[in-house]
Amino acid sequence: MRNRKYLAMVPLLAGAAFMASVGVSAAEAKYTIGISNTVQGNGWREEMICAMKAQALASGEVTKLNIAHRNTDAAGQLEDIRNLISAKVNAIVVNPADPAGIKSALEEATKAGIVVVAVDQAVTEPSAYIISNNQEQYAYLGAKWLFQQIGGKGDVVYMRGAAGASADSDRDKGFKKALAEFPDVKVVHEVFTGWQQDQAKQQILDFIATGTPVNGIWTSGIDNVIVDALVESQTPLVPVVGADNAGFVGQLNSVEGLVGAAVTNPGSIGGAGVTLALQILNGKKPAEQTVLVEPQLWENATEEGKAKLKGAADPSLSPEWPVSISIPDWTTYTKEQIVACKGPGE
Repeated sequence: MRNRKYLAMVPLLAGAAFMASVGVSAAEAKYTIGISNTVQGNGWREEMICAMKAQALASGEVTKLNIAHRNTDAAGQLEDIRNLISAKVNAIVVNPADPAGIKSALEEATKAGIVVVAVDQAVTEPSAYIISNNQEQYAYLGAKWLFQQIGGKGDVVYMRGAAGASADSDRDKGFKKALAEFPDVKVVHEVFTGWQQDQAKQQILDFIATGTPVNGIWTSGIDNVIVDALVESQTPLVPVVGADNAGFVGQLNSVEGLVGAAVTNPGSIGGAGVTLALQILNGKKPAEQTVLVEPQLWENATEEGKAKLKGAADPSLSPEWPVSISIPDWTTYTKEQIVACKGPGE
């Protein structure tokens, strides 16, 4: 089993978790970093990429980013990673489509002397480092809150992420852990959204059209469009759980009659992944192979929760971007830099 270090959301990822060793100084080091991501058209992933660009620029240590950012499967990502290896990048920061499907390429990268850091989701290659939001706990917190909110019984819609993705598998564990604690809660509809906004909205509209009654909806971070669908179809609002996306946080603050909870899942973990890769390249290795960021839940059913949501709201961001645009001790860019989404040389 991998060594893991669990860290609270605030402060996120303390620098004390790392132990220094002798290496090349930051002032001397100039690196090329490869990035591999397999989902486009998703606000969370776009923020992740922008955080990577912004942190690479802010660090002053990266001369170039080699980015493979497209909609593809594990086979396509395997090809992308091998292309990055051929390009002789110094490090690869990867959000894996399927841990087992890309294991061989990650092993090849390590053997080639390339630092491998997985963000957002775990990988099975033991030589890789992982810095990720705690996906199992993300689902457990939101699902438990939802089941309690509906009185411990009733029917819910379960809107998952992408089939085969390790984050989805981890979230499924968390969701089912909560479900086991509430035997009178039943899942009446389960669907994979692929973490795509348009697809998820159509899926919930199709479900609404069946006329099946439901008491609550849990989403894997595709949330504001679900609320939009309920409002536009004039369907009675039910409790909704989503992520800390700007649009959903805004809805929880403003949509009359909407009760819901946002569970933090910062896309800025991508910037933290770049920082970790640079630290390793500069001779600093983490005390633990895996670092997990612990989520928080912000709900609008209590005055305390409403205050947290109001403080977190940022209407200037894209509705699909998480409001957690930075991670203390791990990202050094400004808001302007991440929003500009420009990396070195751009």
